[in-house]
Amino acid sequence: MTVGCPPEALAENAARLDAVMLRPIADADVLARVLEDGRINALCLGPGMGTGAREVGLMEVALGLADQWAAPDPTGGGAGTARRAAGRSLVLDADALTLLSQDPDLFAALHDGCVLTPHGGEFARLFPDIAEKLAAPATKGPAYSKVDATREAAARAGCVVLFKGPDTVIADPSGRCSINSAHYDRAAPWLATAGSGDVLAGFIAGLLARGFAPMQAAETAAWLHVECARKFGPGLIAEDLPEQLPAVFRDLGL
Repeated sequence: MTVGCPPEALAENAARLDAVMLRPIADADVLARVLEDGRINALCLGPGMGTGAREVGLMEVALGLADQWAAPDPTGGGAGTARRAAGRSLVLDADALTLLSQDPDLFAALHDGCVLTPHGGEFARLFPDIAEKLAAPATKGPAYSKVDATREAAARAGCVVLFKGPDTVIADPSGRCSINSAHYDRAAPWLATAGSGDVLAGFIAGLLARGFAPMQAAETAAWLHVECARKFGPGLIAEDLPEQLPAVFRDLGL
């Protein structure tokens, strides 16, 4: 795993991350050069990223909109086909979702290798009309549910959408849908802590890098996220979650 950060943040990250490689990413041109390495098959953008012009450029490179990244497709399928052929998957969370909600060109560049991980507020910014339907009181049945909303969002985005919450719903553009419920004996209310969603995005990216399909990666990561929280218990902070993975894997016999 490699963390890309602005050059001015390199020393601070190095002081806190002992077993993680670091790369200074000053701008979109640097990211494009880094991504020339074909071994990088999964990318996560958003947590702590920012929402300025530099970050828009990073998103353009990651999504294949930058000239130096989107190669022409001889079949006429466009840059999206070239991206999928390259086999790189992309998790978009936090600030990346804000940028998607503000820039129609970025949203239009989403492809089937992407996973979006919005919480309720981010979902409402990305899909305001869908969120409005979800929030409207049901005057007649059947009610429009979170499952319906996530399926509609995934179809519109053309990629997997993981709508976070105690009742996390995951859907792909075909309509396939899963629910990861953290209720009753799987309740973990201490997951509602700063940074836990960033860890979930990292779990998804790690599974994508291991070759999981986007839907499978999102489903597996959501389950592991809750299991890690349950393993630790109350008092959890985000940094505790990945530390519980070995114990969860042992319980699974892995």
